[in-house]
Amino acid sequence: MSLPRDPVLDHIFWRALNGAHRQWSDGTEGARRYTRGFSPIIAFADPARPDFAALASCCASGEHFYCDGWTGAAPSGWRIEAESTMFRMVWDGAPPPADPAPDALALDARHAEQALALASLCKPGPFGIRTIELGDYFGYVEDGRLVAMAGERLRAPGLCEISGVCTHPDHTGRGLARKLIGKLLLRHAARGERSFLHVMRDNPAHQLYLAMGFEDYLESTVRVVVRE
Repeated sequence: MSLPRDPVLDHIFWRALNGAHRQWSDGTEGARRYTRGFSPIIAFADPARPDFAALASCCASGEHFYCDGWTGAAPSGWRIEAESTMFRMVWDGAPPPADPAPDALALDARHAEQALALASLCKPGPFGIRTIELGDYFGYVEDGRLVAMAGERLRAPGLCEISGVCTHPDHTGRGLARKLIGKLLLRHAARGERSFLHVMRDNPAHQLYLAMGFEDYLESTVRVVVRE
């Protein structure tokens, strides 16, 4: 983890929710969440002093959220349901010389239910029925079924996340995810953006991303919390 630190990338969930994606989020100047239907994620202006009280009016009882970078005790009215760590990885290679997935389909609202079903099966991270509205998503559809996809989620000036990388178990081993990631890398490079992604520590895809040219930027605590 020798890459130079970037304060925006260090705090990317908050920078996205309170910046480029503010129109799709609810909360205050101290705490925000993606609006219902998008990825169930919350973030705080200051993770060392998370303002959970600011979320009281926009988080319903029983809702589950992912939260990055916060390690304190759960406040009254909230419960920590799961805890692990994940790597934030940054692309540090050259983009592909040509689009490796010219035959990939651009996904839109018509594919939202299939995208959610694929994400629910493959579990790439927090995903909602409207997540594909947060950026450009591409996929492969065979016999009317979405079998692989990848797209964009978090963003800040000069940065764009690759997210929702999924391949149906019946279609692994064909390099579909790698091709879709390459397509996004090329698009980001053309826009002058640096690509990054997240992967859980125990996900075997971590080794694939390292082999592709991504580097570990940091490892952070990630929790699933529930509003009680």
